[in-house]
Amino acid sequence: MKRILPLIGILAAIALVGFAGYWLGSRSSTVAAAAPQKTPGSVPIAVEGATVALASLPQGIAAVGSLRSDEAVVLRPEVAGRISEILFREGQRVGKGDMLVRFDNSVLLAELAQAKANLELSKSKFERAVDLQKKNFISSQARDEAENNYRVSQASVELAAAKLSKLELRAPFSGIVGLRTVSVGDYVKDGQDMVNLEGVDPLKVDFRVPEIYLRQVAAGQSLQVSLDAFPNRFFQGKVYAINPLVDVNGRSIVIRALVGNSDARLRPGMFARVRLLFSEKHDSLVIPEQALMPVGDDQYVYRIVEGRALRVRVAVGQRNNARVEILDGLQAGDMVVTAGQNKIRDGAHVSLSGTNTEAATGNPPSPAAAAKS
Repeated sequence: MKRILPLIGILAAIALVGFAGYWLGSRSSTVAAAAPQKTPGSVPIAVEGATVALASLPQGIAAVGSLRSDEAVVLRPEVAGRISEILFREGQRVGKGDMLVRFDNSVLLAELAQAKANLELSKSKFERAVDLQKKNFISSQARDEAENNYRVSQASVELAAAKLSKLELRAPFSGIVGLRTVSVGDYVKDGQDMVNLEGVDPLKVDFRVPEIYLRQVAAGQSLQVSLDAFPNRFFQGKVYAINPLVDVNGRSIVIRALVGNSDARLRPGMFARVRLLFSEKHDSLVIPEQALMPVGDDQYVYRIVEGRALRVRVAVGQRNNARVEILDGLQAGDMVVTAGQNKIRDGAHVSLSGTNTEAATGNPPSPAAAAKS
């Protein structure tokens, strides 16, 4: 009996401690449940926005291409010889017919002099043969042979003069000479590369468009060309020719346009982004490009409605000058988020810290629009 009483006391103490812990835990849970909880999103997140505006956008298609010389040639001699003079500086503008390279002509000058001497002799023989034939001192055959020798001598003079002219290399058109690969004193073979000549005003730009635009392209259409070397600048051009053959590999049309280059700032071989303009479309809904959020093949924006950012899928059209045309999903006057999209989710509370009306319309915001924002 004495052993059982202490055991009962221990069990009673354990039960008392357990009851006290349960009572304290249930009370703390009740207090925590009664305490107010902060709901996520109750503090607005600062974002920047822009108003969906109406603007005129040129309708067209974007493509990429390369600049080409209007005329280009690698100068090569037609006859072998030793260079005696180089009459141009690399990178220099030259005109059509300007002398560029002169070869040693001493041998051909001697051949020309010899041919002229033979011509004088054969001419006198022919004239004497004509007189003798009239007096019946020689036959007609002898006269004909003298005439033939005279004609051969004439041809020899012309041949020597033609060879002599080949020793002077002239510019076939106006342009800019490149970097030469020969020097004075070099002996070059016929057909050897010497220097390139590029006609750079105007320049040609070749690009491709899908065959579905075949009925929309025509010679004389305007286009805009932009290049990485000249950011934020557009160069105007016109379609010059359209290849009648559709490329069977890419099912595309090759188009060639001319771009003015009077200051020679553009150079052949440069990578060009081309925008071929079809027409001018009015009253297009536009927003800044930074408002778009691509998800797979779809485009989304956050539209601000009564202080909340609602994610909306939109259909986009033409892009031009950091603006994008909206075909479906928004209306004029809607406010979209242009900065801070990574901080919010669909339905989040937001507050505008700034608006970018100028980016959407291309014009500075009016005082009324600024006040409304």
